[in-house]
Amino acid sequence: TPLATEVTLQPIDRFGLDASILFSDILVIPEAMGMHLEMHEGRGPVFPEPIRNEADAQNLKTIDPAVDLRYVLDAVALTKKELQGRVPLIGFSGSPWTLLAYMVEGQGSKNFSKVKHLIYNNPALAHSLLDKIAATAAEYLCAKIDAGVDAVQIFDTWGGLLSQDDFEEFSLRYIRNIISKV
Repeated sequence: TPLATEVTLQPIDRFGLDASILFSDILVIPEAMGMHLEMHEGRGPVFPEPIRNEADAQNLKTIDPAVDLRYVLDAVALTKKELQGRVPLIGFSGSPWTLLAYMVEGQGSKNFSKVKHLIYNNPALAHSLLDKIAATAAEYLCAKIDAGVDAVQIFDTWGGLLSQDDFEEFSLRYIRNIISKV
């Protein structure tokens, strides 16, 4: 937590930026849900056991961000205190689609063929997972607000992989769901 605060404050102290964004990773949600996350130099984040079917999806835990992601919320509170009102603090979450893409692929990809296979061949499972991820992301963002962030952001890193219709069905629909709950 102190390290996350230190890294968050460095650009503010060095460059006098007009806002800060909490140093964290978007993949804390699937990790809290029970997916083992590894960081590989040169490859980035890797889930060695990605979601491939209903049984894998059933292994995901329902989490309480106030408990299971307490370390992030503690970093928010400490960072907010250390900022002393100099600039606003932004919190964020990955979009459900982006988190699902990593959870199914197991890592970044050029074409994300595994998650595309899922949405086209088992859309019911994809929607079930997206519902669960969206509910968790909404609770997580609300917990960050309660912990002191001034604004929240949803990163839809991989939304551009989808056609317009697929984007509306598998990404935008869930972002709107989060926004309505926050």
